[in-house]
Amino acid sequence: MAAFAADSPTVYAGGERITTVIRPDRRTGRLVRSVIVVPRAVPPPKAVPEIAVSPRVVEPLDPAAQPKTTPASAVPASLDEAVDRIAADQQLPVALIHSVIKVESNYNPNAVSPKGAQGLMQLIPSTARRFGVADSFNPVDNIQGGARYLKYLLDLNGGNYALALAAYNAGEGAVAKYGDIPPYPETVNYVQSVATELRKQTAAARSKSPAAKADSKPEAPKTTRIVEIHEADGSVRYVSR
Repeated sequence: MAAFAADSPTVYAGGERITTVIRPDRRTGRLVRSVIVVPRAVPPPKAVPEIAVSPRVVEPLDPAAQPKTTPASAVPASLDEAVDRIAADQQLPVALIHSVIKVESNYNPNAVSPKGAQGLMQLIPSTARRFGVADSFNPVDNIQGGARYLKYLLDLNGGNYALALAAYNAGEGAVAKYGDIPPYPETVNYVQSVATELRKQTAAARSKSPAAKADSKPEAPKTTRIVEIHEADGSVRYVSR
């Protein structure tokens, strides 16, 4: 059956074309009004002009802006110099650090204990991370971490060397639990060993100090007296006394 067109198409502001068509329904035969919407035609996209990109000129780096390497004078020339610097930085006796190194590793930077403690001052990995040590087998890094830990333990225990050393060996919790040196044979022997070494280190440092050398006056040379002796026969001889 033919379709009956209604009003002519209307163009709205949006640009769509709307047409009304009346046609019979195929199933019921009744007339049905249908609305046909023709979408607005989309104009073709405008050509985008090419943008000329000028090459970027990279200026040479300014040497003054370059990261500076550590001057040779800042690198300790020896282990003793490293200990001296770190002890001064942490306000610790040099002899204390040397004593702990001696007892812990006997100055072996590659020492590893059965419990996993590493380096000169035998830092376990968790303690090393706690005190900023990147490489426990680097002597300077290890001493810095160990010295920071010793300083922390001394402050924690009111400057008591025995308790600080006991905590260094057995842990802070063990000292806090007993309120004294824990009754562990290893810890008791450790504190005594470091104390003995500390006395040796202190005595050796005093003997090397300029003041000690000035106090020890050299022994005065013995003077020799020459005596003239006249014999009965008239001869003369000389003897030293």
